[in-house]
Amino acid sequence: MSQRIALFWPGDARAKPNELALPNIEQATVQLERALTKLGRTHYRVPGFLAKPHEAIEKLGPIDDPLIGVCVHWFYGPHTTDGVVGKDTPLLLASNFSGQWPGLVGLLNTGACLESVGRSFSRIFTDAPDWTTDEAFMARLETWCQTGRIVYPEDAIAYHAPISEQAAARATAVADGFRRRRALLMMLGDTSMGMINGYFGPRLLNRHGFAEHKIDQAWIIDRGRGISDRRIDDALLFVKERGVTFHWGEQDARDFDERCTREQLRDYLAVLDMLGEYRADCLGWQYQLGLIPLRPPSDFAEGLFNSTCRPESNGDTLACATEADQGNLVPMEMMKRLLKEKGLHQAVMFHDVRWGAEHDGRFLWVLLNSGSCGAYAFNHDPDSLKGVHSYRQPSLYFPTPGGTFAGESLAGGMTWARCYIKDQVLWMDVGKGEVQQLPPATRDAWWEGTTRQWPFMAADMGIGRDALMAHYLSNHVAVAYGDIFDEMVALSQELGFRVRILRERA
Repeated sequence: MSQRIALFWPGDARAKPNELALPNIEQATVQLERALTKLGRTHYRVPGFLAKPHEAIEKLGPIDDPLIGVCVHWFYGPHTTDGVVGKDTPLLLASNFSGQWPGLVGLLNTGACLESVGRSFSRIFTDAPDWTTDEAFMARLETWCQTGRIVYPEDAIAYHAPISEQAAARATAVADGFRRRRALLMMLGDTSMGMINGYFGPRLLNRHGFAEHKIDQAWIIDRGRGISDRRIDDALLFVKERGVTFHWGEQDARDFDERCTREQLRDYLAVLDMLGEYRADCLGWQYQLGLIPLRPPSDFAEGLFNSTCRPESNGDTLACATEADQGNLVPMEMMKRLLKEKGLHQAVMFHDVRWGAEHDGRFLWVLLNSGSCGAYAFNHDPDSLKGVHSYRQPSLYFPTPGGTFAGESLAGGMTWARCYIKDQVLWMDVGKGEVQQLPPATRDAWWEGTTRQWPFMAADMGIGRDALMAHYLSNHVAVAYGDIFDEMVALSQELGFRVRILRERA
C-alpha cells in the first residue's frame, strides 16, 4: 500500500456544528497523525470539512492515495460516499468513542452507506486519550497500513438459531398477514441528512411483503391549515391529562411555549389524517432538514405515534421511524405484529446507538434518539403518558422551537433488530438483551454527557463495544420490550430477508 495517506474531515451540512466540533476534530487528527508517524507513514490533510456531496466528489475523487476519514462528530454519509464510490483505494473510517461527540454514530451511519453501495472500507476506533498507547488500535492501524484492510473476529455473528415450534407458528401467522396484504409504508420525504443506507425503495421492499407511498412533506403544511382549533384543543388536553410534563420556558428554552406544542399537535393530526386516507400501516418521517425553518420538530408527534395512548387513538401504535429510516421502520412493523401475536404490548422504540460504557461488569449501550420513542418505555402502562417529558429541541440544530418526547426507559427484557442493504439485498440483524435502570448519579452523568433533552435507554444488547463497532451497519436500532427473538428470526426468514444474529452470549 502507498506510504502516503490522505486524511479528510467528513462534515455536517450545517456550518455551526462543524465549527463547534473543530477543536475536538483537530485534536483527534493530531492523534491520528502521531499514530501514523509512529508507524513510519507519511500523511497529509485534505483541506477543510467536506460539508456538501460535491465537495466529497471534488476533493476525494482525484485522490488515489489511501484515505482515512476522521469521524469524531456527527456528519453525513454522502460527504464520504459520493467522493469514493466507484474506486477501490483503501478507505478507513477512524473514530473516537465519545457520547458528547458522537463520531461513532457518524462512523456507523457512513459505514452502512458505503456498504449499501458496495464500496469496501475498514473501520477503527479507540477511547484512549493518547491513541498511540492503545495497543489494539495501533496493531489494527498497522495492519491497515500494510494490507489496506482490517478484519475483525466474527465470533459474535451467527446466521442460524434454533426456533421453537411455538415461535415458528407465531411467525408463520404474522407472515401470512403480510402475504394477504402488503404492509404500506407512508413516507413523508426520504433520506434525512443523506442517510442513503436507510432508504430501500419498492424494488427491494416488494420482495418482502412491504410497499411504500411517498408524500411530499409540503402536504404537512397544506393539510395543517385545515386542522381545527377544536381538535388541537382536545389533543392538548389529552396529553396533559394523560401525564406529559412540558418544560416550557425553562433555562435556554424561553421561546418554547404552549403555542409550539399546539403546532406540533397540528402536524400530528395532519399526518394522522393522511395515514387514515391512505390506509397506511406505518410511517417514515423525514422532517430534517427541509422542514426545520418552517415547522416545529416532528419528535413529539413521532413519540405519540409510537404510543397506543395518543390523541384520536384507534388503540394501536402507528410505527413511526424518524428521519424516514426504512431500515428501522421495516423491523418496527414486523416486531409490532409479533408482539401482538404473542400477547405482549405492541410498542417498538426507535433509537440511536449513541455510546456505551461498563457498569457493574456489563457493557451497556446508551440508546438515545431525539424523540421517536413511545411512552410505554417510560411507564409500562399502555394507557398513560406519565414519564414523558417534552423539552425544547436544542436550538443549535432546531431553530424553530418545539419539544421532544423524552423520558427514562424502565428495566426489562428486550429484543432488537435492524434491516439494511448488503450485496444489493436486504438483511436483518436480530439480537436480544436487557434494558437496565442505572443509579441516579450514573444515569445523570451518562445522560448529561450525551443529549439530556432526548429519551434515554441503557441496554445490554447482548453484544459488546468492539463487536458492535466492528460489524453493525447502522447508527439506528429498533427495540421492543419482551422476548420475541425466536419469532423475529423466523419471521425475517419467512419474508425472505437474510438473517444475521449478533450475540456474544447465549
